[in-house]
Amino acid sequence: MSALPQINPDQATGEAAALLAELKKSIGSVPNMAKAMANSPALLKGWMGLSDSLAGGVLRPALRERLALATAEYNRCTYCLSAHTFLARNVAKLDGDEIERARHAESSDPHSAALLTLSDAIARGRGTIDEATLKAARVAGVTDAEIAEVVGNLALNILTNYFNIVAGTDNDFPPVRPHQHA
Repeated sequence: MSALPQINPDQATGEAAALLAELKKSIGSVPNMAKAMANSPALLKGWMGLSDSLAGGVLRPALRERLALATAEYNRCTYCLSAHTFLARNVAKLDGDEIERARHAESSDPHSAALLTLSDAIARGRGTIDEATLKAARVAGVTDAEIAEVVGNLALNILTNYFNIVAGTDNDFPPVRPHQHA
């Protein structure tokens, strides 16, 4: 059961009501995470704004889903793993093999693999990476804009991972459990 109440869009008031209506209009539904975030319209607005901004960046949807899967796996967020597995499969049209690879910060596509390796190194280093990691990404063709957006997507995904873990958000996607980590 969720540690934060999930605000029903039909019963929301003020800015929360407006944001939930905007979300429903743009994606067709209101996921439980957004209903829980509506406890703080500032948080909901921030998540929606950053998500929308990054969606208009240089990283394509399939890559953003791969990054979200890798981060959710690393942070052991069942809600986000479930949501992004669903989105990766049904929206980004990634196959099962690529979804599984992404959970390990890998890809059969060399450029995607380089971006996943970079994101994973940043996450594991808590923002610190060595020069060799950055150089390897650049040798693989990763651009400055992509590096910047990897950090932005990592921040967005950590936000949602941590929020859903703390909130205990009720999962409204087919459940996917994190792998057992050593």
